[in-house]
Amino acid sequence: MTGITEVNALKPHYRCPNCKYSDFSDHGVKNGFDLPDANCPKCGTKLVKDGVDIPFETFLGFNGDKEPDIDLNFSGEYQTKAHKYAEVILGQGTTFKAGTIGTIAEKTAYGYVKNYFEERNIHMSSAEIERLAVGCTGIKRTTGQHPGGVVVVPKGREIYEFCPVQHPADDPNSDIITTHFDYHSIDKNLLKFDMLGHDDPTVIRMLQDITGIDPKTIPLDDKKTMSIFSSTEALGVTPEQIDSKVGTFGVPEFGTRFVRDMLVETLPKTFEELVRISGLSHGTNVWTNNAQELVKAGTATLAEAICTRDDIMIYLISMGLPAQNSFKIMECVRKGKGLTEEQEALMREHNVPDWYIDSCKKIEYMFPKAHAVAYVTMAFRIAWFKVHIPLAYYATYFSIRADEFDSEVMIFGKSKVREKMAEIKRLGNDATQKDKNMYPILELVLEMYERGFNFLPVDLYKSDAIKFKVEDGAIRPPLNSIAGMGGIAAQGIQQARENGEFISKQDIKKRAKVGDAVISLLEKFGCVEGMSETNQMSLFDAMF
Repeated sequence: MTGITEVNALKPHYRCPNCKYSDFSDHGVKNGFDLPDANCPKCGTKLVKDGVDIPFETFLGFNGDKEPDIDLNFSGEYQTKAHKYAEVILGQGTTFKAGTIGTIAEKTAYGYVKNYFEERNIHMSSAEIERLAVGCTGIKRTTGQHPGGVVVVPKGREIYEFCPVQHPADDPNSDIITTHFDYHSIDKNLLKFDMLGHDDPTVIRMLQDITGIDPKTIPLDDKKTMSIFSSTEALGVTPEQIDSKVGTFGVPEFGTRFVRDMLVETLPKTFEELVRISGLSHGTNVWTNNAQELVKAGTATLAEAICTRDDIMIYLISMGLPAQNSFKIMECVRKGKGLTEEQEALMREHNVPDWYIDSCKKIEYMFPKAHAVAYVTMAFRIAWFKVHIPLAYYATYFSIRADEFDSEVMIFGKSKVREKMAEIKRLGNDATQKDKNMYPILELVLEMYERGFNFLPVDLYKSDAIKFKVEDGAIRPPLNSIAGMGGIAAQGIQQARENGEFISKQDIKKRAKVGDAVISLLEKFGCVEGMSETNQMSLFDAMF
């Protein structure tokens, strides 16, 4: 209602955008997006379906005594501006970057102690070196900053009432000011919220620019889009063609091998199930060695398993435990503290099953439901474009997420793509990190080919410097998709060609300020075919 989030925490409901009619009746679903379509009984307008059922108490506690967990997700390109704008909104001198303290690791400490004695030719037993190393482990080594954390000081108070401030790593030339203490030591007294940089908002923006479709108008109950989380049919390919039983390659939150395996095991059909899977995948010891085994054994269903931290409090209250006790158990479990004897006894007293209690004990970290809903909403919108406007989707993905895209391997047909995939598989753990990073991109490129789409050649004049473009029912790769062609060189060529065509390779080097290596790469891809080496035209050229 305040416009700061798309996550509607109310219970599943219908509401009319025209006459403001609303219906909060229990329709047997846990997520509003899974409600059946309905029209307004008063004015006939199609009703909006909303509400994901998140109790307010998970945000601030029953007595307002919990530190709120606030995440603001921005495009990575905009994150710095957002941080500066926070100071404009909240007031100068009220926002500071959350400081972090880097400590000496165990192995590093051992190396320090060992080198100290070796440099001084002092013989020391390994047991004594280990003893001294233990004393050095955990000592402050340097200071830094949380990637998105911002600490807010209440108006009328000074930051110095809570902690000193400094430049990160004591760099006086830095314009960033962080808390001197690690933010964990002051987060009980000062509000910290995370203003994080994500690729997803960048992807959504580019998709909107290409297609003209407002992502907020995308239906979150689209059946074709929902189906790719459990099959490949909506993409028009078979599992054998793309070596996957689900169609979520390149979909945020659901594209990794780990989460795809979860999808195959659970075969989600509703938005609520996607939210639960997101919670499971982000937690630590929530799915692996825990819920996964319970689902396989038939002990619990996906709907019954603990997936997000909110599940614990809601379930325990439904079993008759006092609200405050339920909240405290949730807080202990989500932080990996397990259960006290008193908490366990209270749960057994209210007939909480043994498998549920054991599951709570195994959990080390749990994801909040609000975060899961926000991430799945963004992922579903991107998946919608993948299903319904595929070329825009692939061009956007390759532009923003495919850092290891290599035109030499990827734009010359699926047989070459399959060869490279087989080579990386054969190498296994011996594959280079670059090849390992390339593999998910190859999977998506193969899927694109199998869906009947192709790449156009890299072109000196038609290719963008850094973005893939949709052109004539295909995708035109950018100049920097050529391995070895850096972004600066590609942008130099793009800027230079705006002033007219190049008359020679020498002209490209001079106007774009690039070297022979770049010209060699352009030659390799046929971008300068038929172009003379120098600006000087010979008599022979003039005759013919």
